[in-house]
Formats: sequence, structure tokens, C-alpha cells
Amino acid sequence: MKLRRELPYELQVGWRYLRAARGGDANGFISFIAAVAMLGIALGVAALIIVLSVMNGFSKEVRDRMLSVIAHVQLFDADGGALRDWRATAAIAKRHEGVSAVAPFVAAQALLGRGDELRPVLVRGIDPKAEAGVSELAKRLYGPVLSRLRPGGDQVVLGAELARALGAQAGQRVTLVLPDPSRPGGAPRLLPLSVAATFEAGHFEYDSGMALMLIADAQRLFGLAGPGGVQLRLSDRDRAGEVGAALARELGPGILVNDWTRTNRQWFESVQIQKRMLFLILALIVAVAAFNLVSMLVMTVTDKQSDIAILRTLGATPRSIMGIFVVQGAASGFIGTVAGLLLGLLVAVNVGSLVPAIERLLGTTLLPANVYLIDHMPSDPRLADIVPIVIVSLLLSFVATLYPSWRASCVQPAQALRHE
Repeated sequence: MKLRRELPYELQVGWRYLRAARGGDANGFISFIAAVAMLGIALGVAALIIVLSVMNGFSKEVRDRMLSVIAHVQLFDADGGALRDWRATAAIAKRHEGVSAVAPFVAAQALLGRGDELRPVLVRGIDPKAEAGVSELAKRLYGPVLSRLRPGGDQVVLGAELARALGAQAGQRVTLVLPDPSRPGGAPRLLPLSVAATFEAGHFEYDSGMALMLIADAQRLFGLAGPGGVQLRLSDRDRAGEVGAALARELGPGILVNDWTRTNRQWFESVQIQKRMLFLILALIVAVAAFNLVSMLVMTVTDKQSDIAILRTLGATPRSIMGIFVVQGAASGFIGTVAGLLLGLLVAVNVGSLVPAIERLLGTTLLPANVYLIDHMPSDPRLADIVPIVIVSLLLSFVATLYPSWRASCVQPAQALRHE
């Protein structure tokens, strides 16, 4: 009670107006408008947090799965052929600060068929031991899967979705279809391969369109004199652009340097653009809800004109009157923002278990893996997103209180009490 008496009376009266709108019909309607405004702010803030968290989670999940398959930096011959003296190139790259592992590889597009099924495929020839140092997928597959590949055996390891589409299982044979301009009529070469095993990268693009084989077999099948390139793993993947630029200067124009940020740049940029646009769109929802406070405060000012007049006759300044209604409106915005923050974080943290429950309830799949690359709803709430959301909501709520509060400060006691 002592603390309450020490508070400025503007705070006490503003808080009392916020809590006391429950009496008659007019007060009850004002209370309803205030509740709608706070609910709108809460839902808008929660929607912003949930949507941005899901987009962050989706981007992070796809990036992590992508980087479990592809290397952080790749070095190619600028002419597009086999990399000349790849060991010297790899040695130069390995000496560079930040490069933790190197591995040669061959990558070529082809068709893979079995029976009547024919699928486009990226064939990657790898050295399993070296590849395990640069790829999380190869590290995971090195013992149980890649060890089944035998030199000269023309064996291949297929992505799980690709094997499923072809109806191929371990031990069965598939046909690699390669273009051969030297043959009459441009007839393709048909090369039989044996399926050694299958793998799951967790990324639909790779599971449905990638085949792994030993690098020596790939060089022989594609007629290459050496590896098509060298891939690098970095101790800090976020420095891929910086390391790639340094290697490009050191290795000269004969070597083409490509890092993971360029490999799927359009996808990452589109995600960022969508994130910014969704922030703006959902921020408008918060703005509309915040400006519902204007209606609530205008009605409150009209209803409390006699109270305002009495306070003025007791010596309250226009600034104090304005402060009372700023407190009332800002408190409504604060309550709505905090409620939205708690609701948004609650849903964002548990969205991974909520979506499967909704899918079971509706009997449908909300995220088909062949469309969205991953088959579950990830979430990654970030402080860098949450803080601006809260600040924008509080700022809009404060701005919405200024005009009605100013109108309240302009009330003349004599005119307000004339009909009392």
C-alpha cells in the first residue's frame, strides 16, 4: 500500500481506468473493445514469432542437411574437364588457414534406369576415406555402407527415394545411360551397375537424385583422366565466402572456386525475402490491433469527461491528464504484447509436436517431403527476431495512445461539467 501511494497519480488513475471498465453498459462496451485490442495485439505478436521461427527452422534444417552432403568449398578446373595436378591444388588448399580436410571427387549428370523407369541422377565418384573428412553423410555411411563398394566392381549406392522410384534394392542391377556423341546417330551408352546399398541424407533433392560410387570407377565410366574437382571442409563454414575468395586469388584463373553460399544462393535469398515480406505483412496485423486502442481510448475519454473536469479543477495539468490515458493505452499494449510473446514462444518451441498431432487429426500430410524438401515442421526462435517484434508492438501501441490522450488534455472543465 505504501508503494502504491508513492506512485504518481497518473499511473494509479490510468491503471484504475484500465481495470474498472466493467460497470454499466457503456463501460462494459469499452471493456470489450479494450479486450479485442489486446487480443489482436497478442495474436499478431504470436503469429509473427511463430512464422519467423518456423522460417528460421526451415532454413537452418535445409542448410544443415544440404551441408551434410555438399562440401563447404569446391575447386574445379576452369575449362570444365578433369582437374590437372589435383594433388598440388589440394596441397595448396590444405595449407590455407581454416581448411580442415580435402577430398577429390567426380560429379556428372546422367540417367539411371531399371525396367521401364528412367530417372535423372547426379553421379558422384568419391574416395570414401577422404570423403568422410569433408562430408557428414560420408562420415555416417563410411563403415556400414561405403565399405561395400569394391574397386572395379561398377557398384553404386543410391539415394533411398531414387531406389524406391526405380524399384531397386541392394544386390539388384540398374542401367546407367550416358551420352556418347562418337556413336552412330548419337546413341547413348548403356552401362550395367550393381546396387551395393542405399542411403538417406534427409534432403529430398539428394535422396531422390544422387548416386555414389568409387572415384576410380566414375573416372573410367565417364572417360576422365583424373578427378573433376577437389572439395574442402572448413573449420568455420560461415567463412566459406572469405576462404573461397582467398583461394581464388592464390590458385589463379585456371581454378574455379565455388562455396556453399553460391551453390544455392537463389534459394537462400528467396527465403530471406519471404521472411522480410512476412514480417511486414504480419506487422500490419499488429498495427491494426494496436490502433484499435485509439477507438477504446476515444470512447474512454468521452465517458470520463466529468472525471477529467474534476481532476482539472483539483489542479491536474493537461500534461497529467494526457499521461493518465497514455498509461491506460500503453498498459493495454504491454499486456497484449507480453501475452503474444508468451503464446508465440510456447507454440514455436512445441511446433514440432503440434504439427504431427494436427496431421493425425486431419488425416493429411501438411509437409510432403517431395515439395518442401523436409517432412516435418522445424522451429528456431531467435532473439534477433523476437526483440524487434516486441519493440515494434510496444511502439505502435504507444503511438496509438497519443491522439486520444491529447484530446483528453484539451477538455475544458466548464464545458464538461455544464450538463452534470
